Amino acid sequence: MRTPVDAAYRVAFDRLLTRTDAERAHHVAFAAIRAAGPVTGRLRRTAQPVRAMGIEFPAVLGLAAGFDKNGLGIDALGGLGFGFVEIGTVTAQPQPGNPRPRLMRLPADRAVVNRMGFNNDGAEAVAARLAQRSHRTVLGINIGKTKVVPEDAAIADYETSTGLLAPYADYLVVNVSSPNTPGLRDLQAVEKLEPLLRAVRRRADEVTEERVPLLVKIAPDLDDDDVLAVADLARAVGLDGIVATNTTIARDGLVSSAGQIDAAGGGGLSGAPLKERAQDVLRLLRDRVGADLTLIGAGGISTVADAQERLEAGADLLQAYTAFIYNGPLWPGQVNRALARRN
Repeated sequence: MRTPVDAAYRVAFDRLLTRTDAERAHHVAFAAIRAAGPVTGRLRRTAQPVRAMGIEFPAVLGLAAGFDKNGLGIDALGGLGFGFVEIGTVTAQPQPGNPRPRLMRLPADRAVVNRMGFNNDGAEAVAARLAQRSHRTVLGINIGKTKVVPEDAAIADYETSTGLLAPYADYLVVNVSSPNTPGLRDLQAVEKLEPLLRAVRRRADEVTEERVPLLVKIAPDLDDDDVLAVADLARAVGLDGIVATNTTIARDGLVSSAGQIDAAGGGGLSGAPLKERAQDVLRLLRDRVGADLTLIGAGGISTVADAQERLEAGADLLQAYTAFIYNGPLWPGQVNRALARRN
């Protein structure tokens, strides 16, 4: 049920935020969330806890990587009602990301196009920040390859990030599926992915007293055979789960005008148009891995019905980002409470 706060946010979004550069609007909104951090906990109401990967998640829907790249507002975001927060993508070296503009909205499609390029403070700075926080919100850390690092040095690059960040993670995600770092998606090929995942697993075990669950995040643009190959590899190397899926480079079925789509440019598309393929990938994975792995369903989850469908398709946990932008600060808590009532 839409509340006065929801209605006010929708008016502000339609009349103000959509007329503001999307990245600037993000920074303003995130600053407001952090400022409200001491009181956002009041928005967290009883949901239904979920146990996965040996972790007790307060609720099934969490925040996907990309919103809080540097671990600046983890507990403030958790206070809005997310069951967990995944930060990043963090790279071993700090990097500015791609030139602006690099974040564009397609409101008619309830979608966002981003070509951020892993802009972040770097693993050392993020680790120092995480060392100062008290552990409250369940925290996932998403790591990726530094842009300037060549492919033959990618494993060492991921190992550096792992060594710095794994001690602060409730779970760790290897991102090889963003379309905005040249060559990154090539690492999804199983012959390249296997040594990378094994190296990250070894390094995480070296720097943590307790085993940190490890997942891989894959693209919706993989064909079905490659999805199944990743599923088989995940079981073979002992991963704890898979995040399905990242953004897509496809532009099929959009209702935005050709001019709007062209203006948004290249990069990864997220939001409602991703729903069908993300759900198909999730079903493929669940059919392949059975109950062996935790699957985090992401991509195109906009409503309680979407979330319920993804759970019924085999997801253990859910993530969203774009719907949070379009629906406002009360949305995650509303979805988690509604799912608790249904389940």
